[in-house]
Amino acid sequence: MKTVYLDTETTGISDDDEIVEITIIDDDGKPIVNTLVKPVYHSNWPGAERVHGISPIDVRHAPTQSQISDKIRDAVKDTRVVIYNSPFDSKFLPELEDAAEIKCAMRAFAEFNKSRWKSLTNATKIIGYEWEGAHRALADTLALRAVWKHIQ
Repeated sequence: MKTVYLDTETTGISDDDEIVEITIIDDDGKPIVNTLVKPVYHSNWPGAERVHGISPIDVRHAPTQSQISDKIRDAVKDTRVVIYNSPFDSKFLPELEDAAEIKCAMRAFAEFNKSRWKSLTNATKIIGYEWEGAHRALADTLALRAVWKHIQ
């Protein structure tokens, strides 16, 4: 089964927040989807912006999630989708219903490491993966892929 890796950045952590960036990469690390996303219901997100640095100005000309929904569905259809903290990202992505399975790399890493759940940053430190750009979807997705490959 084909495996893809997915990460999002959002306007916050509540169920009614929205995606502002999404990346899906293939098993070789090549981006399939890598785009900013314009929220429909949120005009600012100062708390989340401090974390990921994505501002309302950055997304003003980006597509909405509904405009890229088919592209997301095509990328995940009949695949294993690996996500770090999948319960969080999944709640924003009805498109994942087309995936064959969803795997949570955070839970898998905790089992592998015989530890409590670790942040992606801490997991990458443990496996010795060096990276820049944490809290942006592409960098996080590449880091997630490295963690997943390490524990397989």
